[in-house]
Amino acid sequence: DHAGERGAIKIYDGQLLALQLLKSDPDLEKKVSEMKEHEKEHLKYFEEQLADRKIRPTLMLPLWDFLGTALGFGTAMLGKKAAMLCTASVEEVIDKHYLDQIDYLSKNEKKEKELLSKVKKFRQDELDHRDIAYEEGANKDGPYGILDAIIKIGSKAAIEISKKIWFTKALNEHPNTNNQANFGAKN
Repeated sequence: DHAGERGAIKIYDGQLLALQLLKSDPDLEKKVSEMKEHEKEHLKYFEEQLADRKIRPTLMLPLWDFLGTALGFGTAMLGKKAAMLCTASVEEVIDKHYLDQIDYLSKNEKKEKELLSKVKKFRQDELDHRDIAYEEGANKDGPYGILDAIIKIGSKAAIEISKKIWFTKALNEHPNTNNQANFGAKN
């Protein structure tokens, strides 16, 4: 979740960079800035969780930062529909990711009430972002359907790669670990 929230901020950073330097759209810039603020709240919580639980973030952060910024910049350069589709596509992947976590925490981590509550709240924020994106013109017609598929494949891959690289390193550092939940591998 930490990497995902940071990635969302980087996507919005890229979109804002394009909007401020090359494509003037004050209304879109305002909406992107508002959604970025939610992501900053989410990131702050997960950074605190990493510190409290003594868990290090994924080794992939520098790459995800670059790719997120590039994705945001590129979709904003394609126009408002593409920028909003980027948000909608990512949020649809994150919705499924958060639903999986809510299910896991509800069944397996009864003591994690605060974490469960936060994940539920953050999921709702992400659904709100998705809805705003569709209200602002995101759609999957024609070439936008291809863009949607590319963004979703990339988002799903980033989630899985982050979990694998993080968990493999955690196992090497702590060979007695046999439970992903002990190390937050359900990022």
